[in-house]
Amino acid sequence: MSDRQQAVHRYLDGFRRSDHEAVLALLTEDVVWRIHGARTTRGKAEFDGEIEHPAFEGSPLLEADRMLEAGDVVVVTGTGQGRHRETGAFRFAYNDLFTFRGELIAEVDSYVVPLG
Repeated sequence: MSDRQQAVHRYLDGFRRSDHEAVLALLTEDVVWRIHGARTTRGKAEFDGEIEHPAFEGSPLLEADRMLEAGDVVVVTGTGQGRHRETGAFRFAYNDLFTFRGELIAEVDSYVVPLG
């Protein structure tokens, strides 16, 4: 497993534990997170607010099914579960593309599909 793939595993583990420090340590200062169809977050300060978003309860359960690397990009596909404060439990499939600058994550492109 490459250093970048290991970084993505640490990122996912950080989200599973709502560990802000662990996640933020993996990001560039000007990181951009695009959750396509929902919102775009720019910079570490905004990103920090998404690690434990106020609309959700607890930490997400994330399963990484597949990981591929090409050049500066690591792609992860998987499934997850979370709990929205107003609508309750939900399941989803996701595809995250992590673009690295050096050893840090500079961009995250997330595609999320609700599961029934």
